[in-house]
Amino acid sequence: MTGTFVNVATIIIGSVIGSIIKKGIKEEYKDCLFTAMGLAATGLGINAVVQNMPKSNYPVLFIVALALGSLIGTMIDLDKRFNNVVNRFSNKGRLAEGLSTGILLFCIGTLSILGPINSALYGDHTYLFTNATLDLVTSCVLASAYGIGIAIAAVVLLIWQGSIYLLTMLLGNFMSASMMTELSIVGGFLIASSGISILGIKKIKTLNMLPCLVIPIVFCAIMTLI
Repeated sequence: MTGTFVNVATIIIGSVIGSIIKKGIKEEYKDCLFTAMGLAATGLGINAVVQNMPKSNYPVLFIVALALGSLIGTMIDLDKRFNNVVNRFSNKGRLAEGLSTGILLFCIGTLSILGPINSALYGDHTYLFTNATLDLVTSCVLASAYGIGIAIAAVVLLIWQGSIYLLTMLLGNFMSASMMTELSIVGGFLIASSGISILGIKKIKTLNMLPCLVIPIVFCAIMTLI
């Protein structure tokens, strides 16, 4: 898991650097950073959807996943629970928003998913080292807008990539190309929704939509068994 540990370290380092920069930034510039992060997240999300939609073998799956996953997440109210936990340690109301965006950007991407698989199967950390470089910059920008709390996303990344690594060690390459495609489409919508929320276009509780990511995984796993 060398690549994952490096990836985690870069997020922490980027968060520290960003939080130091934040102290010297005027309020108007902070607003500018919020807008930039909103646009970036929206663009990355749309790009993921556009790139993967033509490859989908189940064109309606993402609709079912978004609807069913959002319903489950809203019933559990993940957004409220997450905000309550974050607010215990921080009185900065936007940290939860920044964390949810960071977690999606760090975890839901081809490099972050394929990286641990390649690492477990072949001992190849190239994808994870590349992802670490990107996450260093992203965490720095996020922390300059939301503060040092963005470093918490590193723990989530460790659990996420660590789980994929261990599953690959136990089950082999369990994540098929089809599963990756469907997961990327749904993940793209979630990243875009996070960006839309940051921009203030519409307040979307993206955290309540996280169960949407489970639906494509379960569906594709079942399809491989049929």
